[in-house]
Amino acid sequence: MHQPDQPSTCDIEVRVRYAEVDQMGVVHHSRYLEYFEMGRTELLRQGGVSYRQWEQRGILLVVVRASVSYHAPARYDDLLVITTTLDRVGGVKIEHGYKLTRKDDGVLVASGSTTLGCIDRSGKIVPLPPEITGRMKGLRDS
Repeated sequence: MHQPDQPSTCDIEVRVRYAEVDQMGVVHHSRYLEYFEMGRTELLRQGGVSYRQWEQRGILLVVVRASVSYHAPARYDDLLVITTTLDRVGGVKIEHGYKLTRKDDGVLVASGSTTLGCIDRSGKIVPLPPEITGRMKGLRDS
C-alpha cells in the first residue's frame, strides 16, 4: 500500500555533547550507532509507528547487523544532520541506511547501515505483523 504522506527518509539534527567525545576531542566511534538509533526511531515515528507501540504488542526489534564507515571527524558542539533511509522491509527484518553530515559545511562524517530482526519476548524469530509490514513498505515506497 503506497502512502505518499509518510517519509522514506528522515533528517534530524543532533548537537555533539561533550560526553560523546574522546580524549582527542572527536566523537567516539561507538556513538555513531546511537546516532543511527536516533534516526531510525524518528523515521518510524514520523511514519506513524513507534518502537513503544511495537513493544507493547510483544514485538521486539533487535540489531542483527550494523556497519559504520568513518569519513571525517565530528567534534564537540558540531551540529550533525542524521539522514536515515528505510532501505528494505522483509518478512522478519528491516534494513536502514544512514548518513551523518556536519551541518555547517556539509561534510560527510559517517555512513552506515543496520539490519533489525523481529522477535517475540521469548527471543523467537517471528514475522513482522502485516499491518506493520504494510506501513513500513508504505514508508519505503513513498
